[in-house]
Amino acid sequence: MRKASRSVSPTPATLTITPKSRQSSRRVTKVECHRAKTAVSENSPEHKPITLSTGEPAGVGPELAVQLLQQPLDAKLCVIADPDLLLERAAMIGVPLALKDGRLIAPGGEAELSPVALAKPSIPGTLDPDNAPYVIEMLSRAADGCLSGKFAGMVTAPVQKSTLIEAGNKFVGHTEFLAERAGVQTPVMMLANDQMRVALVTIHIPLSEVPRAITPEKLEAVLRVVHRDLQKRFKIMNPVMGVCGLNPHAGESGHLGKEEQQVISPVLDALRSEGFDLRGPLPADTAFTTESLRNLDVVVAMFHDQGLPVIKHQGFGGVVNVTLGLPFVRTSVDHGTALDLAGSGRADVGSLISAVRVAQRLCGG
Repeated sequence: MRKASRSVSPTPATLTITPKSRQSSRRVTKVECHRAKTAVSENSPEHKPITLSTGEPAGVGPELAVQLLQQPLDAKLCVIADPDLLLERAAMIGVPLALKDGRLIAPGGEAELSPVALAKPSIPGTLDPDNAPYVIEMLSRAADGCLSGKFAGMVTAPVQKSTLIEAGNKFVGHTEFLAERAGVQTPVMMLANDQMRVALVTIHIPLSEVPRAITPEKLEAVLRVVHRDLQKRFKIMNPVMGVCGLNPHAGESGHLGKEEQQVISPVLDALRSEGFDLRGPLPADTAFTTESLRNLDVVVAMFHDQGLPVIKHQGFGGVVNVTLGLPFVRTSVDHGTALDLAGSGRADVGSLISAVRVAQRLCGG
């Protein structure tokens, strides 16, 4: 990313969950310095908890939540989960966790608990569609709490989409679910780390449907959301946005596809006339080079596997998923349910720590 950017870094760092023994002495960052001049009210996001939905109960989400609570985090959290599941996973992976007066107590401090009951006991690594309503309830409670102002923002552990669909839910992904819950027409999935930000025009659809899905209206809406949220959330007042083409070599002047000429370029030209700083259409095979990224605040990819493999290869485990376009902050980890690691204690908590840290900063905490 270009040096002029004010980046919200998701690099894992030492944080506290309502520490019992000391007051927070966190240094104010450049992103937050504009807030320091005004007093913080009790109703401001800084005083509200960030909520954590713990994801697929048979996956690594519950134990990652338990591992998170072992860290000295500088964040006020409300964990949504079945308390028995968390206590069971803590015992399974051999870390301390207690429940007292509706609060989870661990070496890192304390966190509020919002209890939801599993339909059936969950076995690590064994999916059960009967527990799909549990997952949906956690997400609904988190989203509704953000919409009502109870929570400052939300962090999500991974869910198993196939199990939710098999249980009869029309669930494509967190991004789409939360957008529908919030009444948002154009949610945008963006992954970020210290080196780059990658936003997507289309998300969880088959590759064969991508060309039809990239309409002028869709592309314009996505670019407006990315531009607005980079300004609002990330405090990048004049974002430089690199926009990938759809086809190899960005269409090679129409010889390898017409989408760049017929859809992408006209939209970019129209937005440039409004003052947007847009580069492209860029050939995707060179858009992610070090030299290219040095001059960009974000790369906008046309489809899921055009952009995400690059950033995940560059820094898997330290990447954070940020949903743009929502009326609240939502971040997530960069990995899936990892059923093969569930219950082993070997799942890496780094991405979840990063997601909490980024959510905290975006919420102003």
